[in-house]
Amino acid sequence: MSGLEQNKKDIEKSLREYQFKKYIDEIRKLEGRGTELISVYVPPERQISDVVSYLRDEYSTSSNIKSKTTRKNVTTAIESIMSKLRYYKSPPEHGLAIFVGYVPTRGDKSDMVSYFIEPPQSVTSFLYRCDSKFYLEPILPMLEKKEVYGLIVIDRAEATIGLLRGSRIETIENKDSQVPSKHHQGGQSSRRYERLIEIAAHEFFTKIGEIASNAFLREPSLKGVLIGGPGSTKEFFYKHGYMHYQIQEKVIDLYDVGYTNEYGLKELVDKASQTLDQLEIAKEKKLVERLLVEIKKGSGLAAYGDKEVSKVLKEGRVDTLIVSKGLKKMKFTYRCEADGTEISEISQEENEHNCPKCGNPMVLVSKMDLIEEYIEQGQKSDSKIELVSDESDEGALFLNSFGGIGAILRYS
Repeated sequence: MSGLEQNKKDIEKSLREYQFKKYIDEIRKLEGRGTELISVYVPPERQISDVVSYLRDEYSTSSNIKSKTTRKNVTTAIESIMSKLRYYKSPPEHGLAIFVGYVPTRGDKSDMVSYFIEPPQSVTSFLYRCDSKFYLEPILPMLEKKEVYGLIVIDRAEATIGLLRGSRIETIENKDSQVPSKHHQGGQSSRRYERLIEIAAHEFFTKIGEIASNAFLREPSLKGVLIGGPGSTKEFFYKHGYMHYQIQEKVIDLYDVGYTNEYGLKELVDKASQTLDQLEIAKEKKLVERLLVEIKKGSGLAAYGDKEVSKVLKEGRVDTLIVSKGLKKMKFTYRCEADGTEISEISQEENEHNCPKCGNPMVLVSKMDLIEEYIEQGQKSDSKIELVSDESDEGALFLNSFGGIGAILRYS
């Protein structure tokens, strides 16, 4: 896979994660006047026809609701879900989480909200619930970061390979070596015996490298590899390249641990925990610092702010587009129906506008999350795209002082 293809894959993954979190944050805040909010969870193996059949039964039951308004809102919401499900031949890879219902707006008015979400992990069971709030318990754990790291603890006598998946350690294989200890035996010369030991050690390391490589290459979201063990064996194993080159490149660091069994994996994770916590933030800090240095130097290789970054994106000059995850704004586009004049505005909420030419009220024609807008622009210009948090000092400065949008350019 080329660097550009990998970047596109990473962007798509980051965008899905961002959208998923954004939708859940929106849904959390919603509340109905009565039991008018419907939550449906559809596992990937469930037939869409079975789901529609179940909803028809619920529709019939809902016709007995005493409150006329609640009855109308619930049945309309169920109709809306059934209508949209007709576009699905089968559930997506991880199933569906559906949230549809009426929420109060102004006075006695209510508006329908509708979310059809493809979650990042599989829905495990079918569920239907109608309540005053959307039911999010099955999906909230999916918001937790579940990065995967490869684990190896090794010495000449034993090795254990595992995975750190989120906060859970999985043991893949524990293997004892057949490497003889370094003593003199039977009338063999010392030199010949040492050579046999090194051959046996090499075969053992090769086998461990193969097991680890095969296991880790099956993990598409592998973030890195941690290697531990007592003594210098771990350094020898790493420096002599016993693993596949793609895995070798993902080694983050080596750690001194006292055990090479399953307990050694736990000890390795404990030792590396501070490194893992700092890894993502360190990457983000380095990126923002690079942008700030270019801005300070006045090299012409940096841009920031909506107008300037949008301009260089259109010109195809952006090498790396940097967007803050803390950018909680939308891009609204308004049009005058009298003369067709359009204006765009970046804001947190919709505003009223009059046409700058004729003075007539303008109507909202589109709105788009600003982060998604920038990512779309970046993809069109084949730019690398990096979403950074505002958790570090540099990230907070980037958001608050530079508007949370910046670019490192290919040329000035």
